[in-house]
Amino acid sequence: MSEQPIKNKKVDSLAGAPTPQNTPSSTAPISSHAQQPNVSTIEEEKLDRAAAASIFASNPALVSMIEGKLGKLVGRSSGYIESLPTPVRRRITGLRGVQKEHSKLEAQFQEEVLQLEKKYFAKFTPLYEKRAKIVNGLEEPTEEEVVAGKEDEDSDTEDAKKKEESTETMTGIPEFWLSSMKNNALLAETITERDEAALKHLTDIRLSYLDTPGFKLHFVFANNEFFTNKEITKTYYYQDENGYGGDFIYDHAEGDKINWKDGKDLTVRIESKKQRNKNTKQTRVVKRTVPTENEEDQDDIEDRLELDYQLGEDIKEKLIPRAIDWFTGEARQFEGMGGDMEGEFEDDDDEEDEDLSDDDRDEDDEESDDENNGTKPKHEAAECKQS
Repeated sequence: MSEQPIKNKKVDSLAGAPTPQNTPSSTAPISSHAQQPNVSTIEEEKLDRAAAASIFASNPALVSMIEGKLGKLVGRSSGYIESLPTPVRRRITGLRGVQKEHSKLEAQFQEEVLQLEKKYFAKFTPLYEKRAKIVNGLEEPTEEEVVAGKEDEDSDTEDAKKKEESTETMTGIPEFWLSSMKNNALLAETITERDEAALKHLTDIRLSYLDTPGFKLHFVFANNEFFTNKEITKTYYYQDENGYGGDFIYDHAEGDKINWKDGKDLTVRIESKKQRNKNTKQTRVVKRTVPTENEEDQDDIEDRLELDYQLGEDIKEKLIPRAIDWFTGEARQFEGMGGDMEGEFEDDDDEEDEDLSDDDRDEDDEESDDENNGTKPKHEAAECKQS
């Protein structure tokens, strides 16, 4: 007579739950026919997202603890490889050795690419110098250069030429670099109205390479009312070891100190506060300087560092090599930001817009006015790698 399992009527709904009798002692190999497990009898608990967000926002220590716990799980073995026979695990180890040889070649490839990049940069440099002279009115383009440039002009440019020419005399190309930067979406997001006042005096942006992997950006300025620096540099350093795939890994950046003139520091603003003496009832105005950036913008340091590096890469890889294309806006079409693309999409929000009340529209207008107070970026224009 075989033994029969004892059933409990109160727990019949859990008959399929894992037990020592129905759970295998070792993990089964992954099968291509395996299906995602699910429990149909348990409904997901509805979560109030707003309440959850409020809890996390008010308890940064809890967020930090959760991130730490999750971070420990990354890269952990599932135990599958360890469960394989010894000969199979030996082959896997051997493949890792083969991959190491591949990584060495990848690193060598990146080093040779860098040397090739430096070689051609030396050939580009005279062209960049000529561009700087034309932009700043020190030299005029040759007739051959003008003819070559006409080949790339579109019909809109030709129509503009037919209009009456302005009699105003200008030296070079005013605000060349500011306009070029504002046509790059990433750079434009970081430029505020306060920044524009200083960037109007930017006369050139240059690049130089370090002896070790890394590069330096040189921002050259004309005399201006904000600072005494003629040139402000920012140097981007890479780590000594190459990353996965042989790419250079960004380490940190160092910038020059800006010598601000009195009362012209664009990184701070003056706040005035009126105070009244309780005894004499006299009032006085107290002024203090506070950073122009919001505290919330400084919370995530890693995001700020990543953005800082990406800005440097965009200036190095996009802005400097093709500054004239960014100035005219032609480069935007190659970045997926061109105005010609707008006609390819249809708006599905027309009905929603019609349902908006006048009060909602007024609130939106007020929010827009508050944001454009001179310290927010102004939009007018539409893997860490050193190749």
